[in-house]
Amino acid sequence: MWKKLLLLAAIGMIAAVLPGSPASAQATRTWVSGVGDDANPCSRTAPCKTFAGAISKTAAGGEIDVLDPGGFGALTITKSITIDGGGGLVASALVAGTNGFVVAAGATDVVILRNLRFQGLLGNGGNPGGAGLDAIKFISGAELIVDNCDVYGFNSNGIEVALSTSGFVHVRNSTFRNNAGNGISATATSGVAIVQATNISIVGTNNGGTNLQTGVNVANGGIVAISGSTLQNLATGLKVTGTGKLDLDNSVVFDTGTAVSSVSGTTVNLNNNSLYNNSAAFAVSGTAVSAGNNKVVGSVGTITSTPMTQQ
Repeated sequence: MWKKLLLLAAIGMIAAVLPGSPASAQATRTWVSGVGDDANPCSRTAPCKTFAGAISKTAAGGEIDVLDPGGFGALTITKSITIDGGGGLVASALVAGTNGFVVAAGATDVVILRNLRFQGLLGNGGNPGGAGLDAIKFISGAELIVDNCDVYGFNSNGIEVALSTSGFVHVRNSTFRNNAGNGISATATSGVAIVQATNISIVGTNNGGTNLQTGVNVANGGIVAISGSTLQNLATGLKVTGTGKLDLDNSVVFDTGTAVSSVSGTTVNLNNNSLYNNSAAFAVSGTAVSAGNNKVVGSVGTITSTPMTQQ
């Protein structure tokens, strides 16, 4: 009898030092559903209800996928993660008076946001006090990729890149509509905030016909390249201040107050763009380089870089 008791005690001691069971480990892929529950393990057959509920159960470098349409809430991201809303679904983060997603990740972390809808409740621009702030705010991390996302009705920025050290952002196949601040804003207090935006659309007019925002704002430490994109109905299409640098390539800017604005100390490079029906195509100082193939219809505006160089 005593031998049996000793054997059971030994088994108990071994079990106590073994690693936790797989059921308690974080998964590399988790799932959310409009009818899920955050008490669930976030598996495909037992999905969670919100992105915030799923991210704590997802391993660093893993992926959160959306099973069916739903509103999955605001989120703070502190690690490498992919969040995919799925093709053709309404995978929405709807917020009022706060930010949608805040990316505050580690120095080597990569965050991918794909197939998502961000709704800030600004509507037609008439109620800014009740609207969301930034749809996506990137304050730390190595890389942020925003792919096939729709950003609507925020009071501050569609994407605010506000880094304390260097980081990289790639935005592609995405739309920014009826936001009261900037479509994309880029700055870094140390290092550089590099932003590449390809095939994006930024539209600023609300239902009352007011041009709401600046499409792209580049400030100190910002280096932004825009290609194959359309910006329309904006107070200012693209604005460059501080030490910012802008490349605008194969894009269309129309129906703005000023299409391209820059100040002394900045750099603007222009290649094969169409600027038309703007109150002024340019209010440009600093360094400005044109490839000599940009098309301007309407007012040219002011160019005080001495002069705009053509290469």
